[in-house]
Amino acid sequence: MPEGPSIVIAKEEMSVFIGKKVVEAHGNTKIDSDRLEGKVLSDVKSWGKHLLLCFDDFTVRIHFLLFGSYLVNESKSANVRLGLFFKNGHMNFYAASVKVLEGTADSLYDWSADVMSEQWNPRLAVKKLADKKEELICDELLDQDVFSGVGNIIKNEVLFRVGVHPNSLVGKIPSKKMKEIVEQAQNYSFDFLRWKKENQLKKNWLVHTKKECSKCGRLLVKEYTGKKKRRSFFCTNCQKLYV
Repeated sequence: MPEGPSIVIAKEEMSVFIGKKVVEAHGNTKIDSDRLEGKVLSDVKSWGKHLLLCFDDFTVRIHFLLFGSYLVNESKSANVRLGLFFKNGHMNFYAASVKVLEGTADSLYDWSADVMSEQWNPRLAVKKLADKKEELICDELLDQDVFSGVGNIIKNEVLFRVGVHPNSLVGKIPSKKMKEIVEQAQNYSFDFLRWKKENQLKKNWLVHTKKECSKCGRLLVKEYTGKKKRRSFFCTNCQKLYV
């Protein structure tokens, strides 16, 4: 599943169509694609893992799920979920969830929860976490209402950066350390964005999918943690368990 930084890249690639009219819409999506034809794409936004195609009075939400993908000015043999043609090119979405939301993106989304938004509010994230003392930090980092855009890679790398075990209880993590987690959730997301653009993302992973700790050299643990049972990679020596 693409994480927030990957959606930002998609948004940037599709920005060439802003202000352009949809000449043709097609695909096996269940939405009324005819509604899009003749409409002007007013903006392309990203909120966490959602790509938002903005029109005057409605928004098309693209969620890539586990296997979704897109191409700009290219095509492949797979079935197109939604394809939009403009005079200056086209975009195709594959194996993604496509939904029409009535209203503007700004009226529908809380930008303060998006770690990559200029409106990201770290203090609000800390406040939300204060109400989830009995939850595991590995689950809360994946909570899109708190850290919109953070996915499993970012979760693992952030917890390694700050030295916190994924099975730590939120309420037991010291406030200074919790603020560090919140800060690094944003910092690492922008590092992720830069590395991905440079095709250097995997080379910069310190713990995700790795076998040995880059700090102490011990074997890392791979475990499916939390309620979400997502893969966690961590070092029991360098990451403290708060319980």
